[in-house]
Amino acid sequence: MADTGAPKISQHEFTKIADKLLGSEGPVFDKDGNFYMVAPEVEKDGAFAGQILKVDLSTCKATVICEPVIDGNGGIPAGCQCDKDNVIWIADMRLGILTMDQSGQFKQFCTTDKDGNIMQGCNDCSFDYDGNLWVTAPAGEISPHPFRRSTEERFGSVYCVTNKKEVIKVDTGYKFSNGIAVQHKPDGKPWKVIVAETFTKSLWAYDILGPGQVGQKTLWGKLPGDLEGGPDGMDFDAAGNLIVAHWGSSHLEVFGPDGGSPHTRIKCPFSKPSNVHFQPGTSTVYVTEHEFHGLWKFQWEHSGKPQYCDV
Repeated sequence: MADTGAPKISQHEFTKIADKLLGSEGPVFDKDGNFYMVAPEVEKDGAFAGQILKVDLSTCKATVICEPVIDGNGGIPAGCQCDKDNVIWIADMRLGILTMDQSGQFKQFCTTDKDGNIMQGCNDCSFDYDGNLWVTAPAGEISPHPFRRSTEERFGSVYCVTNKKEVIKVDTGYKFSNGIAVQHKPDGKPWKVIVAETFTKSLWAYDILGPGQVGQKTLWGKLPGDLEGGPDGMDFDAAGNLIVAHWGSSHLEVFGPDGGSPHTRIKCPFSKPSNVHFQPGTSTVYVTEHEFHGLWKFQWEHSGKPQYCDV
């Protein structure tokens, strides 16, 4: 794990696109350039009623296209990714793993893993270039089981949906496993999966040995400060830097390819950044946040690393 010394403070101009999107999270582009995100904190009649939104970036208008409900139990969608078939995969804290088409029609992908164990509620996800989807799961067993979060007990987990559609629990024991990203070698081979553990301010890494198969868990990076909050969503740029939303700190943390401590801190005009996502082929970064429940954008120094659906 690299030690980069004192980080540089980087000032960027942020543009607000939308706000009042409760729990603003999960930004993603599909293959046609459509932009989606989620509003997981919506409730109706005291019950969960999270939403998946399509945002017209030219008009800044957000439209609800999906409100996932299964057997009367509403979802808490939290993270999204797009595959090569233009299907949006959704990590949901109550319903596990969902898939959604461009019309907003959704399906629950599974209720158990390959060993027959009940799925846990999921928070974020990231494809590697081989088509394996790596997923964090900081919640307890999916609906209809009681809702629990691993903020006190260490039952947060990591799953992999392999390219053969097997669901494998990779590891557990996290105090809220949250953001997740895959680091690739220059030849495009999946190399490491990096997992954010929010309540210890830690970024953990596993060597990827194959679909759903990993090596030993090692500490890859540590976020600065002792304030409330910790790492949330994250995304790689084309230079190999990992940009991490540091919830509760008013900053995005930028780590070099070897991790360690951030070499740059990007100051945000809000206190609770929740996720980041590059517009494909550009240096424009879209940022969701929980202070104003908003969506913002800024220009970074490098373009984003291509997503699985773009390679």
